Amino acid sequence: MRDSFLHRLAILLGIWISVFVQTMCGQSVPPMAPLPRMDAPPTIMLPRGTTETTAPRERVNPGQLRSEARQFLELSQSVQADFEQVSRGLLPKDLVDKLKRIEKLTKNLRSQINK
Repeated sequence: MRDSFLHRLAILLGIWISVFVQTMCGQSVPPMAPLPRMDAPPTIMLPRGTTETTAPRERVNPGQLRSEARQFLELSQSVQADFEQVSRGLLPKDLVDKLKRIEKLTKNLRSQINK
């Protein structure tokens, strides 16, 4: 009786493991199916005379960077004062415009620095 229980338990465990492995690994491969060869990665052949070119990098203007950084600093300092008014319940009408300008300056500075 005990041996038949252990036998059934082992069979169920084997089935459960095989189902689990098949679901976790995606598609199952049928037995005796040919497996793909992975000797070397495929080679891509380009026609003769073609070369890959990259776009020339634009030069960064240091004066423009300094100017935009200065504008960013001035706007951030003015926004800090505006937020003190917001904490008192007043919303300056140009606060949203200042925040949009800060965002635009930040994106522009980041893109120029990453070039």
